Amino acid sequence: MAAFHLALEQGADGIELDVWCCGTGEVVVHHDADTSRTAGQPRRVSRASLGELRRLDVGSWKGERFRGERIPLLNEVLEALPGAVVNVELKSSGIPHLALARAVLRVLLDAAAEERCIVSSFDYAVLGVFRAAAPAVASGVLFAADRCWRARELLGTHLLRPRAVHPDRMLVTPERARAWAARGLAVNVWTVDAPDEVERLCTLGAAAVITNRPAVARAAVRRATGR
Repeated sequence: MAAFHLALEQGADGIELDVWCCGTGEVVVHHDADTSRTAGQPRRVSRASLGELRRLDVGSWKGERFRGERIPLLNEVLEALPGAVVNVELKSSGIPHLALARAVLRVLLDAAAEERCIVSSFDYAVLGVFRAAAPAVASGVLFAADRCWRARELLGTHLLRPRAVHPDRMLVTPERARAWAARGLAVNVWTVDAPDEVERLCTLGAAAVITNRPAVARAAVRRATGR
């Protein structure tokens, strides 16, 4: 939560986060599949109970000022950041967690947040379940700069009919940006930390950049767009 609040203080329009269903079914916000890196204790997020996860300190590894940070629930993030755009990435560790798609939809509806959220995933099976259950909620297909990216991009955009593509920044060329725009797809690019790269993507018409450096990116956007 400290990171999310800091991002908004630095001028971000919203946040990107990753979610799993934990072992007791709640939708929790955590990037990794296990908590070794963030808490120093190995817990498989999809198997651990909410109680187990809540007892972990996931802030101390970043510094003493963050000691006591806990893994939040998705609904807690939405409640704490009522005006923010939230990009919810559905996570999967090899086996599609199809229940996650339905659980996330329930959280978005209960929070009346479906109009300010975009749901994305590298796992097209999970994203497909979400799309079928919530066709009106914005979605984006994620793909990285690997040898299969063209097939993934074609498969995801044609089968899932998303509103956006979420490409690795290295994939965004002028030609591809024009092609995606011609198909009515917003281009939300990750992960863009260099200011000159932010400016380049703005000139190509990127709808959003996902960054670790919100203040730097905001300044670059202002230089490139005047807003």
